Amino acid sequence: MHWAASSNDIEALDALIDAGANIEAEGAVIAGGTPLTDARAFGQWKAAHRLVQLGARTNLTDAATLGLMERLEGYFTENSRPEKREIDRAFWGCCHGGQKVAAAFLLEQGANINWIPDWENLSPLDAAHREGADDLVEWLHRQGAKSASELAEIPSGL
Repeated sequence: MHWAASSNDIEALDALIDAGANIEAEGAVIAGGTPLTDARAFGQWKAAHRLVQLGARTNLTDAATLGLMERLEGYFTENSRPEKREIDRAFWGCCHGGQKVAAAFLLEQGANINWIPDWENLSPLDAAHREGADDLVEWLHRQGAKSASELAEIPSGL
């Protein structure tokens, strides 16, 4: 299941689910997560959306990365709000996924526009650029986003 998700093989995903495979099986390459975790992390958008369509559970980062706005907004209620680090991770994810609407929403929720994850030295701007999300890249620039290389040039304490 994880291989099919991380290689965007929709036919294999469907066949595995039809044969009774566990859509929530842990053991992904990425943090031991689910097939959706691998599909999302490796940018296998067709597989990720198919897994959601087939009933895979989503977390905040999944919802943001895939631009599932109703689910994303559901994490922010009067009685509940994700921790700052989770918001930053989800913001990076939506930039990795090329999701401008999700990025704007999370920025309004206090996301750090220049947060760099511990798994790779890319800012949200870098992740959007790698995805080829030109509209998002332009929008991020207008919001003051910087690349990881630009951030490395800024002396600490400023």
